[in-house]
Amino acid sequence: MKKQILLVATLTIVGLTQAQDLLTQQVPSVILNQFQTEYPKASDIDWEIKGDLYQVEFETGWNVDHEIWYNAEGKILKHKEDISEDDLPKAVKDKIKADFKGYSLDDLERITDKGTIVYKLELNALTKQDFDLVIDAKGMILSKKAD
Repeated sequence: MKKQILLVATLTIVGLTQAQDLLTQQVPSVILNQFQTEYPKASDIDWEIKGDLYQVEFETGWNVDHEIWYNAEGKILKHKEDISEDDLPKAVKDKIKADFKGYSLDDLERITDKGTIVYKLELNALTKQDFDLVIDAKGMILSKKAD
């Protein structure tokens, strides 16, 4: 019996720490108004609450994916968005051209986290090791992992 109670308690705690899907009407109006003002043409909108943060996943344009995390006051804390190679800063393009000749770029994201912008991307090559790269707007490599 004690094992069953412990299992139920553990599952309850794990369930509470996981994200919970929300209906639009469950999102606080301050957050919803902020979101709708900034992204009036958003589609495929999915809301979740993770801890005390509200996360929304949505698309804009031609399947451009976004993820935004809001605090309870409606302030954006983090924003991940798909971008094209044309959206990369010149310093990032120059660094990739210099250090990763022969690589193609895939799955490009711009991540804004508390005002700091970084770029996450995959580097692929037919005859070389593929990499996942995180680089700042000045072209400094922050993370490079073999893929």
